[in-house]
Amino acid sequence: MLINFFHGLRDSGVPVTTRELLDLLEGLSRRVAFGDMDEFYYFSRTCLVKDEKYFDRFDRAFGLHFKELEALDDVIEALIPDDWLRSEFMKQLSDEDKAKIESLGGLEKLIEEFKKRLEEQKKRHQGGNKWIGTGGTSPFGQEGFHPEGIRVGPNGRNKKAVKVWDRRDFKNLDDSVELGTRNIKVALRRLRKFARSGAQEELDLDDTIRSTARNAGLLDIKMVPERHNAVKVLLFFDVGGSMDPHVKVCEELFSAARTEFKHMEYFYFHNFLYESVWRNNVRRHNERTPLLDVLHKYAHDYKIVFVGDAAMSPYEILQPGGSVEHWNDEAGEVWMRRLRETYEKAIWINPVPEDEWEYTQSISIVNQLMEGKMFPLTVKGLEEGMSYLSK
Repeated sequence: MLINFFHGLRDSGVPVTTRELLDLLEGLSRRVAFGDMDEFYYFSRTCLVKDEKYFDRFDRAFGLHFKELEALDDVIEALIPDDWLRSEFMKQLSDEDKAKIESLGGLEKLIEEFKKRLEEQKKRHQGGNKWIGTGGTSPFGQEGFHPEGIRVGPNGRNKKAVKVWDRRDFKNLDDSVELGTRNIKVALRRLRKFARSGAQEELDLDDTIRSTARNAGLLDIKMVPERHNAVKVLLFFDVGGSMDPHVKVCEELFSAARTEFKHMEYFYFHNFLYESVWRNNVRRHNERTPLLDVLHKYAHDYKIVFVGDAAMSPYEILQPGGSVEHWNDEAGEVWMRRLRETYEKAIWINPVPEDEWEYTQSISIVNQLMEGKMFPLTVKGLEEGMSYLSK
């Protein structure tokens, strides 16, 4: 049965190996997880999944194999006969428990009644003596009391249920989803080039040991400047219009970038890059920075990162006067080419899902201007973008 599960994981895109399957089997033989589906779930995930971004794929494969077994081609051979399970279950009950079950018409009657009420009930129920809920005296529910019943949900307090019905809901986690600040920081750390700068605040352990040895054991403490990420980054954020739905994730990216990059400058633009950018959106009509000043002020070793959905009319990129806010004497693509000629490495981070890019003509145009260096605003996209910039 676990062989089929192993192949199901591979088919779902989880990079599991034979070595990890053997570790799982070894743990099961030692009863690390025994007789409990929750324990088996967590133990098997620990053994078989080495990167948390595959948790979602693991959960889906786990659910398919153990909750929807009829979907597998050769699962019939792996099923344990239902009558055998019921007989084994009844063997675990005391005479008193069996008598209580019979008082409700037997185990079959109890299960059928449970299914019937589950289908009829449309909302959560608290208390009472009929519906499936919590804190009542119905034979179905949680944290209430009935001597002969079926528990639904996590462990209850009275522990009188005949059988546990527990619906499993696992949180999705994959490298194709948008991120929070913490995970963005992790992705940005792929763009690293450490150098020591500032005051001497960090202990140099190796030099301290050598100096102490040279002084015949007399402690000689050596300090060095703290190491910082020396990478220089210029961030350009698209704001307003179609970017409004993406404000939250862009704020998270901005916050993470300010933490990770000691040398970072940022500017805003609307839709596409023209002859000027700005730092303060409130004063963007009065306080603008000419793009030529940016190109002359910041050295060529800066890494350029654009963040925007690249969703606009194509003429906003390709034609003079294409800007929707002012008259631009030169087309946006001209300014983009100037920037690309000034800086060696530049990428575009797009919050729009990658599978939707082909439906927007302007996204394709921007991607061409970026020479294919457009990446989605996901874990994988950020990692790939930072890896490119770091080369």
